[in-house]
Amino acid sequence: MFGGGGDDALAAAREERGPAQPQWSQQETREFIAIRAELERDFTASKRNKTLWEVVSAKMRERGFRRSPEQCKCKWKNLVNRYKGKETSDPEHGRHCPFFEELHAVFTQRAHNMQRLLLESETRSTQTKKGVKRSSGDRSSEELSEDDDEVEYDSEEEKPSRSNTRKRKVDKVGMEKSSRANNPSNAVSNSTSSIQEMLKEFFQHQLRMEMQWREMMERRAHERQLFEQEWRQSMEKLERERLMIEQAWREREEQRRMREESRAERRDALLTTLLSKLINESN
Repeated sequence: MFGGGGDDALAAAREERGPAQPQWSQQETREFIAIRAELERDFTASKRNKTLWEVVSAKMRERGFRRSPEQCKCKWKNLVNRYKGKETSDPEHGRHCPFFEELHAVFTQRAHNMQRLLLESETRSTQTKKGVKRSSGDRSSEELSEDDDEVEYDSEEEKPSRSNTRKRKVDKVGMEKSSRANNPSNAVSNSTSSIQEMLKEFFQHQLRMEMQWREMMERRAHERQLFEQEWRQSMEKLERERLMIEQAWREREEQRRMREESRAERRDALLTTLLSKLINESN
């Protein structure tokens, strides 16, 4: 009675989930990694990549593979986890990462893109600072030249007042110049520092993941060496036991051969005695 209700629940759950999706073949996975590598620069520059996964799904559809953006995103996460060491190469237990070279090329390209973005941001900030200083210098020189022209047209009686006005304007221009130079530079420096911090965190995360992956590989190699050493010791022990058994068998065979030879000698002696006795009796 309860079994029928459970079957109905399982059937309903299957209907809600829809038809099962086919597994990813090796060719489909390689095509997917190639498409993702083509868009690596866009993924690196963009924070919201929902549209990019839709582009990946469309490109997969163009190549004859029907995969949704969510499936592509989930598949990429699984591949990244396998690349970073959650399922590394392990010949003894049959677990391996068959697409290591393709993924390694993608992550190498990502590191190059991050370095290029860092260099471009630094170059852009330097050019912006130079442009701000140049524009502020041009404005101050123009305003000072205008003040000089005004002073030349003043009369002799108004020269002291005009000189004071000129000093105030010069001070005002200097203050505006410093404020204009500081505000854009602060904004640019803040954006540059945020990008540098983000890149620094990314590289530190990559370095930690690589160190963990290397430690795991070294631990697996050490375990494999221990396993091979134990296997060699067990094989040597079996070989010694086999040699001992073979030696015991040879000794038993030698003893059996000696017993057979002694029996044959006694039999020959007995036959000789009987023959000689019969000959004597016949005579």
